Amino acid sequence: MTSTIADSLEDALVPLLRGPLPVRLTAWDGSSAGPDDAPKVRLNNPRALRRLLWHPGELGAAQAYVSGDLDVEGSVTAALQHAWGMVGDRGLGKHRPAPWAVASALRTLLRSGAAGRRPTPPDSQIAVHGRLHSPGRDRAVIHHHYDLSNEFYQLILDDHMAYSCAYVTGAPLDGGETATYRLEDAQADKLDLVCRSVGLGERPGMRLLDVGCGWGALSLHAAEHFGAHVTGVTIAKEQKAFIDNRIRERGLAHLVSIRLQDYRDVDDGPYDAVASLEMGEHAGDRGYPDYVSTLRRNAAPDARILVQQMSRHGRHPGGGPFIEAFIAPDMTMRPLGRTLDLMEAGGLEVQAVRSLREHYAWTVRAWQGRFDARRDELTALVGPEVVRVWELYLAGGLLAFEQGRMGVDQIVAVPRPA
Repeated sequence: MTSTIADSLEDALVPLLRGPLPVRLTAWDGSSAGPDDAPKVRLNNPRALRRLLWHPGELGAAQAYVSGDLDVEGSVTAALQHAWGMVGDRGLGKHRPAPWAVASALRTLLRSGAAGRRPTPPDSQIAVHGRLHSPGRDRAVIHHHYDLSNEFYQLILDDHMAYSCAYVTGAPLDGGETATYRLEDAQADKLDLVCRSVGLGERPGMRLLDVGCGWGALSLHAAEHFGAHVTGVTIAKEQKAFIDNRIRERGLAHLVSIRLQDYRDVDDGPYDAVASLEMGEHAGDRGYPDYVSTLRRNAAPDARILVQQMSRHGRHPGGGPFIEAFIAPDMTMRPLGRTLDLMEAGGLEVQAVRSLREHYAWTVRAWQGRFDARRDELTALVGPEVVRVWELYLAGGLLAFEQGRMGVDQIVAVPRPA
């Protein structure tokens, strides 16, 4: 009897996976294989296999999903949780597959339709050019992600437009939003925490430098609630336009100024306080000394500096093949201790560190709730491919924080006396 596509793939994959298929797999010929109660994955055409052949693992699977060559029925988050559990239970990351199993799987893929030229990358995949962390390349990378559409981000983020980890004080960290405590409340708590941590309000008229100000959540909050005179810098044109409009609406032009400027060019201190929320990751390893130098040289001798930054262990400091190809190609995350070393080497004295890892899992769940509720609106704005990218992005980020593969910390430092 002629074997179906799904049966052939199952026979080839079982030795590599050290056990049964972790999904219910349906191929384009209508055949299925794998447990009935497992997450359901559909290969819509042979190009899905071709992408996996050219880019085995995470990147090929991500390309197939965002392009519609592969579908997941139901929750992508649940499917990824199931896959990660299987990888851990079977120890797949600790053992190399047998050469004969790899050769057999390759032959099956080729017979099943994977043979052919490398498929064109999805339109949403970022093509980067130029020297790593050159100003031009940094602008292009930031433009791809942050200038996507202000309306898009407004549908996912809270009213503050805070695109960074919240600080949860009014809800269980292992849950989600409640009727009386929403993402807006948790982000306000984070913004208050940042402002207090750098000493805003301790004396009138304090100057705050907001490095990588995003859509202005911290800049506006510091001015409105702490009376600070704020300078925010960003290299995203859409972000600056958004903040400038809010400044006009709220009558804050006398307190807040937003500059379209590379952080390396900021040199108009001293500021009484400096903050930078989840921007240091974009400086990379080679660029991090320049980033620290910017913070230090613009800080008054008695200023406090707060950096909120993600950390990561393992062999993918950029976040993994998917993140590096579709979200932030040049981002670098490292273990917390290495970041502290770099800050101290740059002339800062670290005074306090606060872990917010569990708070980030809570934050991502809140973003997912908004994303799911407004999927149709998001699709109308940016198209189904970008929506699929974000579906993977949020699901993968949630699991990384829940499982402790990524962390995020608030680091408070001061200029070290000369």
